[in-house]
Amino acid sequence: MSFRFLTVCCLLIFPLLTVTDVADAAEAKTRILMLTQSKGYTHGSVKRGKEQLSPSEIAMIQLGKQSGLFTVDCTQDAAADFTKENLQNYDIVMFYTTGILPIKEEDMQYFLNDWLKQKGHGFIGFHSATDTYKSYEPYWDMIGGSFNGHPWNAGNTVTITVHNTDFPAMKPFGKEFQIKDEIYQYKNWQPEKVHVLMSLNMEKCNPKRPYQVPVAWAKDWGQGKVFVNNMGHNPSTWTNPAFQDSVIGAIKWIRGDAPAAVPVNPELSKQEDAKAAAAVKAAEKK
Repeated sequence: MSFRFLTVCCLLIFPLLTVTDVADAAEAKTRILMLTQSKGYTHGSVKRGKEQLSPSEIAMIQLGKQSGLFTVDCTQDAAADFTKENLQNYDIVMFYTTGILPIKEEDMQYFLNDWLKQKGHGFIGFHSATDTYKSYEPYWDMIGGSFNGHPWNAGNTVTITVHNTDFPAMKPFGKEFQIKDEIYQYKNWQPEKVHVLMSLNMEKCNPKRPYQVPVAWAKDWGQGKVFVNNMGHNPSTWTNPAFQDSVIGAIKWIRGDAPAAVPVNPELSKQEDAKAAAAVKAAEKK
């Protein structure tokens, strides 16, 4: 189903969004293409009803209206909508996806090597965006890592430490917070290429693992920007005010409204590895 059809559907399904609302939102500078196609596991947050958008799509459309910063076109048809031609209509691309998507190689190469490196453009990856193209190095080199299991399941409450509370997308969380959500661990993880923003506090999480588990990070990609947040498995996360404010912060960062440097910080990851290993040893002695 294409985004063009979904724009009309939104008017029919969600009474809060009127024709006037859409016209006003269209004046916003930032245009977002949100891809929620699944070629693997389909998460509840991107699962649509028969004639209804998914929880994450609804949340993003409503956030766009409420903030006045952006408009969102939602699609689960990458073959039709993730093309060189259609990307010209957007400033930010969001992925909540799984598996190998039906995107032509030339379109993906254009996205990674040209479109995304342009000033004012950005990529935001939610949760299973890292469970996408896991064997395709150009993609996981861009996004920062690949899904490698989730010992912390949807019913787990985890404690997360925020390492950079000044970053626009981290301010809503404070220095530490708890949330019930599924958290991934990673392979192809490249701490030397990213600015880690928050990680699991392994001392306060169960199960424990003797290594860092990053939860969000950011990086420059040419003149463009990349932001990844592992959270979003549970539909309830998309109605969490702090999570919603974090998304707004990330968009403002990409827009340039909230400038923030994202120097790589691999030393932080080494420190977190050591803390996690110590937490596991301490737990084993009890």
